[in-house]
Amino acid sequence: MMINFNKYADGLAPAIIQDHMTEKVLMLGFMNQEALDRTEADGKVTFYSRSRKKLWTKGEESGNFLLVKSVAADCDQDTLLIRAQPLGPVCHTGADTCWNEKNHREDFLVCLEEIIESRRREADPDRSYVAGLFSKGINKIAQKVGEEAVELVIEAKDHDDDQFLNEAADLLFHYLILLNAKGNNLQDVIDILKKRHNPYEAIFCNDNGSTAV
Repeated sequence: MMINFNKYADGLAPAIIQDHMTEKVLMLGFMNQEALDRTEADGKVTFYSRSRKKLWTKGEESGNFLLVKSVAADCDQDTLLIRAQPLGPVCHTGADTCWNEKNHREDFLVCLEEIIESRRREADPDRSYVAGLFSKGINKIAQKVGEEAVELVIEAKDHDDDQFLNEAADLLFHYLILLNAKGNNLQDVIDILKKRHNPYEAIFCNDNGSTAV
């Protein structure tokens, strides 16, 4: 990647770090060619420290590395945009970002998935319904999704909208738990739907029975 490191007197280019999932801007650092080369080679974001006059890999002391997902240059070839996966808080203050923001999408379902993941790690299954469900294993979780699906179908045949929506919420909630138990998340499903999407065709079924949008 060609970056004009000579544009500024110090030979450094700004590097904006963005979470590849939430799209939150995490921090701003500076790189020279050596820092960029190491970042691309090691897969961990490495900056040039202007105060210490040397390279430093983010997380080398805290363990909160930034795992590189993509590197891009702006239109003037003098600023970097690095999309990364943060392994913990990014700011030295302990905040998720250097702007003291929570690092999550402004999307309730994403937040709910984060809560489900945290409950999965709960040591005491008696303290959490979700943790208790995880402790019973994948078969129980899958069974619960089936039960909620049946209840939703039953309510769909009636005319109680409140009850129908509550059953729909129960099904969605347990579906997210099942996805987590299988090591997946809602974005994985969305990605498949995006691949199936064809804006020039109506909804139809493929020969293999999957629905294309």
